[in-house]
Amino acid sequence: MGLTKTDTYSNQTLDMAGIFKALGHPARLAILEFLARQTNCICGDIVSELPLAQASISRHLSELKEVGLIKGTISGTSVCYCLNTEKIPFITQFLNQFNPPIDQSCCS
Repeated sequence: MGLTKTDTYSNQTLDMAGIFKALGHPARLAILEFLARQTNCICGDIVSELPLAQASISRHLSELKEVGLIKGTISGTSVCYCLNTEKIPFITQFLNQFNPPIDQSCCS
């Protein structure tokens, strides 16, 4: 079987596929939930919040940052992370296209 031809998909579809792949790990969801309760945080705060090693947390943070779900700024020797609030509406808008009309009953 050949490779997936990603050039046939829209940029929006490719972006969302990357986001959903990043969201497919419970540790990343837990990190996002933790960050949603904060205005910003230092990575050490995340390590004390989750039952994972610093290296694991760093890898998950890297995945979330790569797809644009979080932002990070360097402050001395620490990196402060927060949600990328510009990306959340993009996800919501994408998911809203799957809300069927209320009277749709084709699969009942």
